[in-house]
Amino acid sequence: MSENSERAVRDVIGRLVDAWNRHDAAAFADTFALDADFTNVFGMRARGRAAIADFHAPIFETMFKQSRLSATAVEVRFLRPDIAAVDVHWEMSGARDPKGREWPLRRGLMNLIVTSEQGCWLIAIMHNMDLPLEEMAKAQAELQREHKQR
Repeated sequence: MSENSERAVRDVIGRLVDAWNRHDAAAFADTFALDADFTNVFGMRARGRAAIADFHAPIFETMFKQSRLSATAVEVRFLRPDIAAVDVHWEMSGARDPKGREWPLRRGLMNLIVTSEQGCWLIAIMHNMDLPLEEMAKAQAELQREHKQR
């Protein structure tokens, strides 16, 4: 795919992260297609840009009011010239859990389908997940290595 297309997809991710860090639900939702599907780490869904904005407005005012999101790695794979599968590894600090308690540093993965219509790249589908503790991921990697050595 073209370098410009990949840059445009990465720009969508940049705008998403920037909107999160400004706690701006409307700007966050503007990175999504009008009929997009969003699923959060709890499996809760919002369908459509307006619903995504409505979903995020109260959490940006409460549990994520002081949060800071960073994209630690972004992998883009074009399925077609107008469709990209994107994995965004992320870290978040400053969040509170839904009960208002301090939420320690979080790590997760957003899996997105980003599409281009008339030259405008937007998120069509997003599934977000928390990742387990790094020690658990390392233990799983060790199991994989041991299995390959057999």
